[in-house]
Amino acid sequence: MTETRKLFTPITIGSIELSHRVVMAPLTRMRADVPGDVPNALMLEYYTQRASQGGLIISEATAISITGRGYLGAPGIYSDAQVAGWRRITDAVHTKGGKIVLQLWHVGRTSHVDMTGGALPVSASEGVPYEGMAYTQDGWVPVTPNRALKVEEIPTLLDEYRAAARRAKEAGFDGVELHAGNGYLLDQFLQNGTNRRTDQYGGSPENRVRLLLEVLEQVLSVWSNERVGVRISPSSHFNGMSDTDPKLLFDYLAETLNRFSLAYLHIIEPRVSGNTEVAEGLPVVASRELRKMFHGRILSAGGFDGGSAEEALQADDADAVVFGRFFIANPDLPRRIQEGLPLNPYDRNTFYGGDAHGYIDYPVYEAVTV
Repeated sequence: MTETRKLFTPITIGSIELSHRVVMAPLTRMRADVPGDVPNALMLEYYTQRASQGGLIISEATAISITGRGYLGAPGIYSDAQVAGWRRITDAVHTKGGKIVLQLWHVGRTSHVDMTGGALPVSASEGVPYEGMAYTQDGWVPVTPNRALKVEEIPTLLDEYRAAARRAKEAGFDGVELHAGNGYLLDQFLQNGTNRRTDQYGGSPENRVRLLLEVLEQVLSVWSNERVGVRISPSSHFNGMSDTDPKLLFDYLAETLNRFSLAYLHIIEPRVSGNTEVAEGLPVVASRELRKMFHGRILSAGGFDGGSAEEALQADDADAVVFGRFFIANPDLPRRIQEGLPLNPYDRNTFYGGDAHGYIDYPVYEAVTV
């Protein structure tokens, strides 16, 4: 294994100063209070455990509105109670010397009317076959067939993103990340497997990135560009996604994002497909290629361990590396990687929903040795 050197050197991402490059991924865990989607004491403990001096946490995906929900127990950022709940978490992370950004989320077609207040889920287009599942009070159920978002409805969506960005600032976050990957609403507009529109939001890559850019402009009306990131998942088929020419699309998007001088671009490697294992030893592909197009900081996610993360940094494929399932099971992950300590095994059965078990009861290394 390559000696982990660059992982533990300081870096400034936008205007966020970090002392190491082990980033906690946005991890949907579905433990918020129901009803209300309010971050609670359990979430407070979870994030506090995983905060580290000079480390960056990207929050779990957080709904910008009721109509943007798709998973019961996932938190929101559209009410005063949610802001207050998140504020307790950001204060705790900052007390430990960490940084935390909020990931803004609208699930689009991956929802059910029980989650959206009765409104039909929306997407770029309707009539595109999709057999996904939403998580409701009745458990996992087939999604409700979506309708196409109307052009005249887009200003309301933009207002929701701007309001969510403002609330994130009130909640004390260090920045925000737009979730434009994993088959959720913004990704549904990006990729032509789901976007069959013939208006100004469909067809060419220039048209399909339009909604993401308009949302980004709204967020940038609230936040400095140096505190805003975007997450994408090139060539991912998760949530039924596809595109006829992903290289053309994502090269164009990455190059276009340069005009905003963002804090970072967060790239999920194509080897990752939702809640599945990844093959060991697969090379970094998307981050390496998009580095040629995007001139800012790149965060790379997808099946990394300490050794492969260091290799990606040494090869200049990324500036920081994002860890998911290892952070779930190891609240002290940066230390374990730095010191070569063994990792706790993770329990995939407790990833989504439930109680404290599999959430806040993973021990730090000292507890293991007692």
